[in-house]
Amino acid sequence: MFESIQETWDFLRDYDSTWVQLAVAAAIIVIALLIRGLVTHIIFNIVLRVTSKTKTGVDSAIVLAYEGPFRTLILITGLYFALVYLGLPVAVMDFISTLFRSAIIILISAGIYNLAGGPAVTEIGVRLEVEKTVVGFVTKVFRFIIIALTMTIIAQEWNYDVSGFIAGLGLGGLAFALAAQDVAKNMFGGIIILLDKPFAVGDWVMSPSVEGTVEEMSFRSTKVRTFANALVTVPNAVMTNEAITNWTRMQKRRVSFHLGVTYTTPREKLQTCVERIQELLENNAEVHPDTIFVRFDQFNDSSLDIFIYYFTNTIVWGEFMAVKEEINFKIMEILEDEGVSVAFPSRSIYFENQLKKAEREAGRNVESDQGQENKETEEKE
Repeated sequence: MFESIQETWDFLRDYDSTWVQLAVAAAIIVIALLIRGLVTHIIFNIVLRVTSKTKTGVDSAIVLAYEGPFRTLILITGLYFALVYLGLPVAVMDFISTLFRSAIIILISAGIYNLAGGPAVTEIGVRLEVEKTVVGFVTKVFRFIIIALTMTIIAQEWNYDVSGFIAGLGLGGLAFALAAQDVAKNMFGGIIILLDKPFAVGDWVMSPSVEGTVEEMSFRSTKVRTFANALVTVPNAVMTNEAITNWTRMQKRRVSFHLGVTYTTPREKLQTCVERIQELLENNAEVHPDTIFVRFDQFNDSSLDIFIYYFTNTIVWGEFMAVKEEINFKIMEILEDEGVSVAFPSRSIYFENQLKKAEREAGRNVESDQGQENKETEEKE
């Protein structure tokens, strides 16, 4: 069978009729189109049905990425064989062969280009728990590299010296880097933020530069909505060089304060208040049970201070305030039951009237003088 096909091919090539040669070349192109449609509608559907049964979608993504380039390759191959059959001059065929090889390189690169931005990369990013913004950035960089390598390989196919081109890219990249240092710092800062994940959109963060809710993150800057409803744009280079407190990622929320009672409070009453407040916090379902401190802490200037320290289970601001308010009311109730008063800053001032003191001292001096005169009179007599 193959021998008969070869004999038929040689006969058609040696036949002198130009119209027959053109007809055969056209038939080759038609056959290529038929194979192209067959591959698209039958073979690719079968391959996709097989790959869809696997646990991962990467293989299906590879098939879909190369579907278009493969169909184009079949058509280009048909055109190439049709031109080879026509027996064109050697110089023309060398040009066509180089063009055919360049087309193959472009089609292979197109498949990789499609794969780089397809669902396979997205699935890999999800499995590795990488932010979508990082995946998008890496995809763009990878696609740029694919285009640059494709252009370099094609230039080599056409016998161009690419060493100067590569050197020019290096010098151009150096000049660009020097001219865009701040942009590069912010961009790498954005990559660090997206990879390290110190915060996410919607988190309440605080840094020396800003405090508020993260509203948007990009490769250049981070936008934070302050509690005054102002939108602050902070360069990523600044965010990565500052200490960032992420309040949203608190597992519990702290309450710490001193409760001062009057110095007239008896020791037994003070001890009872401490014990009852401790019991109140330990039995409250909204208080985290791990860390609770209620202690008679210190003798202050105008009060006896009870130190109260605990955490709430909730970190939501409104719920936290409600729990804190409820506990404060119950602490007031305990103080009222025990007849203990909350102290307020006060100072007792003791002073003596200077006028009365001077009068008393003057009276003592007069009495002393009179006694001295009487004594002198007695001596004279």
